[in-house]
Amino acid sequence: MFQRTHRRLTLLNSIVFIILLSLLGALVYSYTRVSLYNAADHSINEELERLPGTGEEREHHGKARDKDFMARDPRVTILVWDENHNLLDLPRPPFFVMDNTDQYEQAKMNKLEFIHTDDATFRSKSIKENIPFVGAVTVQAIRNVETEEELLQRLLIVIIAGCLFVAACAIGGGYFLAGRALIPIKKAWDKQQKFVSDASHELRTPLSVIQAKTDLLFRSPAATIEEKSRDISAISKESRRLTKLVSQLLLLARSDSNQVELKKQTFQLDQLLGEIVDHYEEIASYQGKHITLQAVSPISITADRERIHQLVIILLDNAMKHTGDGDQILLSVREAGSFVELKVKDNGPGIAEHEKERIFDRFYQSDQARSDEEGLGLGLAIAKWIIEKHEGRIKVESERGKGTAFIMTFPN
Repeated sequence: MFQRTHRRLTLLNSIVFIILLSLLGALVYSYTRVSLYNAADHSINEELERLPGTGEEREHHGKARDKDFMARDPRVTILVWDENHNLLDLPRPPFFVMDNTDQYEQAKMNKLEFIHTDDATFRSKSIKENIPFVGAVTVQAIRNVETEEELLQRLLIVIIAGCLFVAACAIGGGYFLAGRALIPIKKAWDKQQKFVSDASHELRTPLSVIQAKTDLLFRSPAATIEEKSRDISAISKESRRLTKLVSQLLLLARSDSNQVELKKQTFQLDQLLGEIVDHYEEIASYQGKHITLQAVSPISITADRERIHQLVIILLDNAMKHTGDGDQILLSVREAGSFVELKVKDNGPGIAEHEKERIFDRFYQSDQARSDEEGLGLGLAIAKWIIEKHEGRIKVESERGKGTAFIMTFPN
C-alpha cells in the first residue's frame, strides 16, 4: 500500500513541478521574444518617422524630399516602391543583394509583419507617401531579425534542455521527498495496527474468561450461588477489568484525536495529595506497605484537577503493584522556581535500563511486572499523556534492586 502511495506522490509532485517549470520557461521565452521584437519594431517606426516628409518633419519638409532616403539606424533598410510594385531605387543602405524583389514586398500598409525569404527573416512596415514629381509611392522599412531568431532558438534549446534536466532531478527529488513524507505516516500506521492488535488481544482475554465461566454456570442450572461463587467472582472481576480497559482505550483514542479538553483551574496540590494518601493508607497498611507524603503547604497549581488526580492514582497503583511487604512508597511535592515538582518513589525491584524507554508504550509490560494482579499496560501511557497535555515533563530514575522514582515537573 505504501509503495503505491509512494509512487503516486512522486508522480503528482513531479507533474506539478514540471508544469510550474514549463510555465516559467514559457514565460521567460515569451518575455525575451517580445522584448527583442519590440526593440526591432521600435527602430523601424523611429526610422519611418524620421524620413523627410513623414512624421513630425513633414511640416518642415512638405515641398521637398531628399533624393536619397538614408536611414539613421544602420540596421534598418528603406525600400521605395512605385504603384506598379517596382523598386524605384537600390535599398538604402545596400546591406543585402535582392535577387527576387517580389518576396520583400509587403501587401498590408501600416502594419508590422514578418517577411520570410530564402535567405533570412525580416520585420517590415510599409506606409504610403506622395513624392513631388514622382507621385504616390510605398516606403518600406525592413530590418533583418536573423540574429534575434538565432538567439531565440538557442534560448529555446537551453530552456528545453534545462527543463528536461530539472524534470529528471524533480522525479528523483520527488521520490526521495515522498519517501521522507511517508515515514511519519508509516510509523503512525504501524503504531495504530499494533494498538489495534494489542487491544484485540487484551479484550479477548476477559471475554474468553467470561464466556467460559458463563458456560460452566449454564451446565449446572441447579447449583447455588455459594457453590458457584468462584465462577461468579471471576466473571465479576473480568467484567470490571473489561470495563476499565474499554474506558482507557476510549480515553487514549480521544486523546489521539485531540478531543479531550482540559478544564484548568487553580487548586491546592498538597491538599489533593493529602486526600489521595488518606484513601490509600488503609489499603497499603492491609498489604504491609507504608505510604508517606512530604509536602510543604500551601502549594497551588493551575491544572485540570481530575486529570492530576488520575495521574497520581496511576503512579500510586503502579508503585503498589511493584512493591512487597514492608516496602516504602514516598509521595512528595515541592515548588522549584516557576515549576512544581511531583515525585512518586518506591523501593521495589526497579526497572531494567533497557526497559526505561518502553514503559510508557501502550500495552507494554515487563516480565517482572506480570503477576496475579497483572495490569493492562495502559496506565503509564495515560500518565504520560496527562503530563504532556499540561506541558510538563517526566523523568524516570531507577536501578535494579533499589526502587524507582517518577519525577514530574509542571509549569506554575
